[in-house]
Amino acid sequence: MCAVAPRAAAVSGASSIELADIVRAHGDAYRQTHRLAAVQHTVLGAIARCRTAALGGHTATCDRCGITRSAYNSCRNRHCPKCQYAAQATWLAARQADLLPRPYFHVVFTLPHQLNTLAQGNPRVLYTALFRAAADTLLAFGRDPRHLGGTIGVTAILHTWGQNLSQHLHLHCVVTGGALAPDGTRWIAAKTGFLFPVRALSMVFRAKYLDALRQAFAQQRLTFAGGTADLGPAEAFARFVAALREEPWVVYAKRPFGGPAQVLQYLGRYTHRVAISNARLVDLQDGTVRFRWKDYADGDRPKVMALSAEEFLRRFLLHIVPHGFVRIRYFGLLAHRRRRATLDRCRAVLAAPTPPAPSTQSPAMTIPAPPADVHRCPHCGVGVMRLTAVYASRPPPTAGDTS
Repeated sequence: MCAVAPRAAAVSGASSIELADIVRAHGDAYRQTHRLAAVQHTVLGAIARCRTAALGGHTATCDRCGITRSAYNSCRNRHCPKCQYAAQATWLAARQADLLPRPYFHVVFTLPHQLNTLAQGNPRVLYTALFRAAADTLLAFGRDPRHLGGTIGVTAILHTWGQNLSQHLHLHCVVTGGALAPDGTRWIAAKTGFLFPVRALSMVFRAKYLDALRQAFAQQRLTFAGGTADLGPAEAFARFVAALREEPWVVYAKRPFGGPAQVLQYLGRYTHRVAISNARLVDLQDGTVRFRWKDYADGDRPKVMALSAEEFLRRFLLHIVPHGFVRIRYFGLLAHRRRRATLDRCRAVLAAPTPPAPSTQSPAMTIPAPPADVHRCPHCGVGVMRLTAVYASRPPPTAGDTS
């Protein structure tokens, strides 16, 4: 059997690298010169140790050709680009049972960039307010008889980044194209190609979010330091909120999904995404990181950006969410406490069949393929690598090792 050695910390002239290479090469220096939150320290440590001897390892055997292969264990941190496939596949399989045979809509709520610095010091408060304000806005429009007059279902997914790793706080919402009537006896379908007016959504969303911000200030749940220290006095914060009220708040309704299959394809791309994938990294040379990005302001043109390793890590760490913070949440028909019963009621009024048991092999599910070294046999390309041995934190066994 062959041993899998850890990747080099930085390879000059390499055509491709991993985030872990950058962290191993420059993470310690960054820690020494920057003040980090505890969760940021934890993430950098996990990524640096991922699939190295520090985490122990395992041996897997192909169930088709019998070849064995040893590898180090994954860190399973949700910010690590190498550790999201299994969690994503499991989550998507469970979501199959939640989908109704009706169109779905995609709505994006974006916070003004003036809130970025405040969010850096108060991520849990500002991100929670984003979820609540967006969900309350959608649910209120759904209940309004002028629109639907019932309860809609919402899956909301937090993203904090833009393509160039800048801070871009926004919430992707997948919304049912209709609502369950208050008495539960009928389904109220949305108009074809239209859910709610985005201008009205943005005004209500802005009002709800700013109200939540004022409440957080009144309850002393906000911390002011560094770039936000001057917002601490009540008068200064009131002026800040007033200025935000004058800003246009962006709510964007994308083209509606055609049905459950398209929803799963979309969710497969967005749910467990991290700020940057290893596939977008180009190289690390002389302390400079280059990575691919799409410039949406320039017609989605693909470009390559070069950043110092220090700036690259600074931007990456902007997108570490607080420990235990839930990035995917459900509202309305999908609220956890009544989800199963409510969805059963929806299927009854829609005369829709009960969905099959969750399976990651569903033909309707299109999710990114796992890295080649995770499940598929690297030798025959057909079999699946099955776990056959586990060992503690030490280098994996090499060929001929009988210990």
